[in-house]
Amino acid sequence: MKLPRLYPILDTATLEKRACSIEMAAEAMVAGGARILQFRHKGHFSRVLFEQAERVAALCRREGAIFVVDDRADVAIMLDAGLHVGQDDLPPSGARQLIGAGKLLGFSTHNEVQLRAAAAEPIDYVALGPVFGTASKDRPDPVVGVEGLRRLRPLATRPLVAIGGITRENALTVLDAGADSVAVIGDLLPEKCTFESLSTRMGLWQQLVKT
Repeated sequence: MKLPRLYPILDTATLEKRACSIEMAAEAMVAGGARILQFRHKGHFSRVLFEQAERVAALCRREGAIFVVDDRADVAIMLDAGLHVGQDDLPPSGARQLIGAGKLLGFSTHNEVQLRAAAAEPIDYVALGPVFGTASKDRPDPVVGVEGLRRLRPLATRPLVAIGGITRENALTVLDAGADSVAVIGDLLPEKCTFESLSTRMGLWQQLVKT
């Protein structure tokens, strides 16, 4: 498969810190050209949050964007969405059995051992990071770095998404090092979070990464 070069992540904790509505952010990002969106929430999945995710999933279906749920296979199934799992989540083989063959499945890796092991998993893409230092995780894994990404890229047998501390200033360096796509959280969110500022920022990103 071919992933969009920009992989926006709706991280609920980061959005909350910026006083940014989940649904408004999703609408602005899709309006700005996003072709894939990941919904990432690390805490309790309340009814209200599920309903918000449901509306974002409907938006993505309507606009032809891929919708992916992080970690939660049960939520992904209920929303008819793709799924992204990490090293401490349900193994990709089990996740694939649950979501079925036709749904997008991604898997996070953080080093050479994990990346080599991922080659045997029934996944559609692999993520590698953090490439740079990141503020979106409480206990981040060791930084891979651009040269580490360049060295490890040949080991990936699927499209590779680079993640962790990626901004407009360093994204092209990451893509040049071999990433097929860059996952971005914080740099998608302007200081003043409005529909207009978010869609404008997304447009700047799309211009940056276009082939």
